[in-house]
Amino acid sequence: MSTSASPFSAFVTRHRFLILFAVLSSLMGTSVGIAKVATSLYAVQLGANESLLGLIAAAQMVGILFVSIPIGILVDNWGPARLFVIGTLLAGTTYVLLPLIPSTAFLLACTAAISFFMPMRFVSLNAVFMAQLEAVGESKAGWYRGTHMIGMFLLGPVVAAAAVRGVGYSGTYWMIAALFFLTVFVSPIVFRGYTPRPEQRRRLSFAELLAQLRLLRHEPELRSACLLEACGQGINGFYVFFIVAIALQTLGMSAAEATQLITAQGISFIVALFLLGGLVSRLGHARAYPASFALVAVSLGLLGSTQLRPLLLLAALLLGLGLGGIQIMNLTRFARIGAQLGRGKVAALNALAGPAGTFFGSLAGGALGQLIGLRTVFLVCSAAAAVLFVGALQKLLATRSASEPA
Repeated sequence: MSTSASPFSAFVTRHRFLILFAVLSSLMGTSVGIAKVATSLYAVQLGANESLLGLIAAAQMVGILFVSIPIGILVDNWGPARLFVIGTLLAGTTYVLLPLIPSTAFLLACTAAISFFMPMRFVSLNAVFMAQLEAVGESKAGWYRGTHMIGMFLLGPVVAAAAVRGVGYSGTYWMIAALFFLTVFVSPIVFRGYTPRPEQRRRLSFAELLAQLRLLRHEPELRSACLLEACGQGINGFYVFFIVAIALQTLGMSAAEATQLITAQGISFIVALFLLGGLVSRLGHARAYPASFALVAVSLGLLGSTQLRPLLLLAALLLGLGLGGIQIMNLTRFARIGAQLGRGKVAALNALAGPAGTFFGSLAGGALGQLIGLRTVFLVCSAAAAVLFVGALQKLLATRSASEPA
């Protein structure tokens, strides 16, 4: 028996951080996934129109835009553990209160309030993973987001649909709060090994906030990574939030069928994050970027044009693969930049870029959907992804031409 236990013990010892991190990240992702789907379904039940749906989707990110950078400074000063616990308790308490008043205005207010607490959780987690990425290897760069997405896209939507049917919206939101509180007890194990570097400690001031934003102007690699993160998360956020409304109101699907489209995209995204890291490393970013942009452009084109459910599921799968490839490359770039410029700084900008894309993507998508229809917005995004594909392909061809002997 000891013979069989020894390899297992060695595996657990070698991957102890990844295993513990996966448990915490999966719990966090599950609670967020349930909340996203439940909020979308709850908003539809309360009679929200396209513009109000866009506001509620954007409200999930509004606080993140304002406090992510200050939280990054506090992570460098205090470490992530204390901030994680505070943010978790505040957000969990708000979820307890959310279903008490069945009003779209109250739903919007609570959603916005929660968005101010969430950066304390994920900026902290970003900093911890960046610090460990050098040890675990860049081929596992997607594992952090992958474990989070298992909960958000695979477990969360399924649990949300079942919970809404079984215990209603009040019970569902209280379940979300319970999951938030549970992560408080798991987090100390993951955060135990993180120690802020003395040279990276900074004073929380307006000047320091401006200095951190100026990094985007002075560091082109960081600026490029942030822009791609914003675009990818914007497309992903628009899809996850509005595909439910599209499926229910335009395609005549049930709530369970609508969540299948989220689950399919989430599974594909997760597979990409866990399995494509090695392939991306071998291909190099110059080849992997145009391939990912092409997948995103094709999938969004299908989502905006077809009525056939098999093709919609195929589009969801392709979208997950394309966005997953982009995410792997972005996480690798952020980790490398963070080692040079400071992990708190870069973790905060990383945490800001994605939600900023989701915020403006949801807000603009809802407003544009009011004018031209939500499905047509997918076609607009497809055209934008095609432009990125052409640009990345031209850059690749130019690099090859320059490297060829005269």
